[in-house]
Amino acid sequence: MTLPRVRKCMAVTSGIAILALALFVAACGSSNTSSGSNSTPASSNSKTLVGAGSTLIAPLMSQWQPAYNTQAGVAVTYGAIGSGGGIAQITARTVDFGASDAPLTPDQFTAAKGVVQIPWALAATLVAYNTKGVPNQLKLSGPVLADIWMGTVKTWNDPAIAKLNPGVSLPSTKITPVYRTDGSGDTYAFTNYLSHVSPDWQSKIGASTQVQFPTGLGGKGNSGVGGVISSTNGSIGYIAISYVFSNKFDYALIQNAAGKFPVPGIPSISAAAATLTSVPADNNVSIVDPPASAPGAYPISTFTYAIVPLSSPKAAALTPFLTWAITTGQSSGPPLNFAPLPAMVVTADKATIAKIK
Repeated sequence: MTLPRVRKCMAVTSGIAILALALFVAACGSSNTSSGSNSTPASSNSKTLVGAGSTLIAPLMSQWQPAYNTQAGVAVTYGAIGSGGGIAQITARTVDFGASDAPLTPDQFTAAKGVVQIPWALAATLVAYNTKGVPNQLKLSGPVLADIWMGTVKTWNDPAIAKLNPGVSLPSTKITPVYRTDGSGDTYAFTNYLSHVSPDWQSKIGASTQVQFPTGLGGKGNSGVGGVISSTNGSIGYIAISYVFSNKFDYALIQNAAGKFPVPGIPSISAAAATLTSVPADNNVSIVDPPASAPGAYPISTFTYAIVPLSSPKAAALTPFLTWAITTGQSSGPPLNFAPLPAMVVTADKATIAKIK
C-alpha cells in the first residue's frame, strides 16, 4: 500500500530532522561516551544548552527553542532520540539535560549519579489505527488493548471489540499491532497503563521504556510508528497525541475507570492530572488509569520530564530555562495538545530547580 502523500512527507521529513539532531547530539558527546558522572557536558558556552530524549515533547520543544532564544538570548539545541536515548545521554553527561516521558527507575537514578527529574509538560499517548471499514473514534478498553498486543484478539471484528461498539459493522481484517523499537516514554506510558488494567499483562510483560512485545511490527520514534501505521491496513499503534492530530490519524476512544470514553485533548488530560493529591519527593507523578471519580479523564495521560544534574557548570543557564519552561513556556502547549501543568506540580518543580547548582 502506498503511503498517503501528507503522511509520507511528514514521516520522511520528521525522520530526517530527528536523525540530524540525533547525529548532532552524538557528535557533541563523541569525545566522551562513558556513563560516569564526571563527563563534561556538550558545551561550556553559557549561551547554549544541549538536550536530548523524548520524541513526545519534540513539537513543544520546537516552539520553546526560538521563543526562549528571543527572550533570553540562549540557544537550546534538542535531539529527539527517544526517552531511552535521553536517559543514556544525561547519564554520560554528553548533554546538559535529558528528557524522558518515563520517570527514572531507582537503578537509573543510581547510574546517573546526582540528577533530578522535573515534570515540565503534560500530554497523552493515543492509540491510532489504519483499517479500511473501521470508523474514527472506535471504542476500546484497556483489557482489549492488552489482548491485542498479546496477540489473543486477532481481528477487528473480534467479539470483544464488537461488544464495545454495538451497531458498528467491523471488518474481519487481521489486526497488526505496532510498537516502538527504541527506548520510549510512550512505550512506558502505554505499558504502565496496561499493567494497571490487565493483571495478565502485568505478570507477563510489565511496564518499561522497552518490553518484549509478543507480536506485531516495530517502528523507531513516533514518526517510525506513524509510518508503519500509515502503510499497513489493519494496523494499530500507540503514539503521542500531537503526532496523531497533526497527521490526522484515526484514533480510539479508551474506556476509563468510570466506564466513559473521553475524547483525548486538553480537558481530558487536565482532568486526569487533577486527580493528583500530592507530588512525591522524586517527582514521579504517574496519572495513568485515573480513578472512577474522574469520569472526564483520559486514561493514558502522562507527564514528561527534564532530567538535570544537581551539580552542573551550566546551572546559571539551565535553571532560568527550566523555570521559564514550567511557567511562561506552558502557553505554547495547548495548540499542540499539551495541557498546562497543575499548580501543585509547578510548586514542586520550582523547589527542585532551586537545588540545581
